Order: sequence, then C-alpha cells, then structure tokens
Amino acid sequence: MKKTYVIASLLIGFSATQPAWAALSGKEVFSKTCTVCHTPGIAGAPRFGNTADWTPRVAKGLPALYQSALKGTPKGMPAKGGNQKLSDDETRAAVDYMVTAAKVETPKAAEPAPPAKAEVKAAPKPVTAKPAPKPVAKVAPQPAAVPAAVPVPEATAPATKTASAAPTNVPGSDPLSFNRLLKPPSKRNLPPAEDGIHDPTNDGTHALLPPLSVFPNMPKANAGNRVDWVQALEKGVIKPRADRTDPTAEMMVMDLNVVREVKGSMPNVVYPHKQHTEWLDCSNCHTGIFIPQKGANPISMAAILLGEKCGVCHGKVSFPVSECRKCHSQKKEFNPTPTAAK
Repeated sequence: MKKTYVIASLLIGFSATQPAWAALSGKEVFSKTCTVCHTPGIAGAPRFGNTADWTPRVAKGLPALYQSALKGTPKGMPAKGGNQKLSDDETRAAVDYMVTAAKVETPKAAEPAPPAKAEVKAAPKPVTAKPAPKPVAKVAPQPAAVPAAVPVPEATAPATKTASAAPTNVPGSDPLSFNRLLKPPSKRNLPPAEDGIHDPTNDGTHALLPPLSVFPNMPKANAGNRVDWVQALEKGVIKPRADRTDPTAEMMVMDLNVVREVKGSMPNVVYPHKQHTEWLDCSNCHTGIFIPQKGANPISMAAILLGEKCGVCHGKVSFPVSECRKCHSQKKEFNPTPTAAK
C-alpha cells in the first residue's frame, strides 16, 4: 500500500510540472516558415528588413496584412505561408515581427472627436393661453351625385417572346475538356482550386501557389503546362528536396539510361534515370509501376494512353505523349542491303 502511495504521489507531481504547449514566437515562425520567400523576395514578397518593400503594405493597416497572411493572396502568397499547423495568433505574431524589423511606423487609429458641448439656452417666458373661441355650427353641403363608373376593359399587352436564359458553364460540357492539349491559353495552369484536379474544399489546396505566379520565369516548353522541367532542374531554377523535414538530405541520383528497341522506323525509346531520380525516389516507380527486371514490363502505346506504365504520370503531371521525340530519341542506323546488278 505504501509503494502504491509513493508511485501515485510521483505521478501527480510529474503531471503537475508538465509545461503547457507554448505557442511559437513571431521570430520562430519567421525562421521556420516565412524566411523561404520573404528573405530573397520570391514572387514579389516584401523582403525581410526592407523598409521600401513594407511601407506601402503597412500603409493599408495591420488588419489587411493579417488577412493576407491568414488567407493568402492572388499574387502567390499561400495561406499561413503554406504551414497550416500555425495558429492564427502565431501567424499574426510573424507579421508583427517582420513589420518591426522593417522599421515602418504603423498608422495610428484616428482619435475620436470630443463630444460637442450642449448649448445652454434661457428658458422661454411662459405664454398666457388665450381662451379658445366658441365653435360655430356649420351645415355640411350635400355631396353631388357621382355617375356610375363605366368598366374599362383591361388592355391586353402584345405577346412577346420570352428571352431564353443564357447557357451556364456546366462542368464537363466542353467536348474538348478531356484533352488538356486542346485547351485555350486562358484555361491553362489555373489556380489549384479551379483546375479541376485539386479539391477546392480542402484547406491545403488554397495553400498551394497559383502556377501562373511562378511559371512565367520557368524555361518554356511547347506542350503540357508549357514548362520544360528538365531544363529547370539543370539550370537550378528549381531544387527539389529529398526529405520534407530535413533540408540537408540529398537525392540519390542514378545516371543510367534504359533503351527499349522499337520495331519499324520509329527511333528507340531512351528512359533516362538521371532526370527522374533528381526529384523522384525509386519507390515512386518500383515496384508498383515497373518491375526492375529485364523483360518483365510489356509496354505499348495503347497501355500508356490508358494510364498504365509511363501513362501513370505522362499526360497527367508530366509532359503528354504527343511529344514523341522526347522518348523516341535514339536514332536507328539503317544498312540497306545492296541489290545485285543484273
């Protein structure tokens, strides 16, 4: 019994000394989340400590800055800097920290005007009421006879044609919507909440950057989302992370080409592991899509168009299969047999 009492006392003392979950300070939120964009000024973000960048934004008032940080902006600022784990108070603290570092005076609230002094007027002198005159009885005149109203037939409005309602944009009504290659430029690279791929009711969707806020600075391509991602990798425009939480982790890049011989005159297919493993882990493809064994992966264009093998990504999140020469890149050497002279 004594032992039980001692253990219970220790447990009570331990639980009583546990600190409550402490909210992050503005400086901590900045160093973990905001610094990614606000230190270099990515996508026009006001740079940390830059008075000129912050002055026009602070002039609109702190409530407007808080709203932009909490909900995001159309120019590319994701809600809460893309970190949905932050509380609203932690997000506001980060804004306050960056405004203070920029040394910009916040606009003061207008002071309320002093109450107007009531004018004191002298009370008017009482007026002696005069006796009301005696009423004189008058004979009311007889009303004149009113002729009976003649019923007037209602005017019939001329029949008009009812204007047909303007057709509404029904999702999927566009017969070409299945093929993103045929979409007009105005329908390409829409914001995640409008692209028909992401869930607009998910808060994480609104934390994603709108593609057009960053794509104009990317190397150009002629198909898909019009970005040449291989060039973007080679030029260092994008730097994929090997680990979500460890910025020092490095990708395991495999510089190995796999060549698939193709019948007929079409060039052979070259699969470059290097460009894929620079931002994909081996487990993305093996063994769910491809079995790493020679002859174990029958591939055809029909299967790819049905979303199998290479079609799991290409045509959806990677360049479409209309770009034949991107894969069929190894030319064949033809040695025609000379015909014997007659």
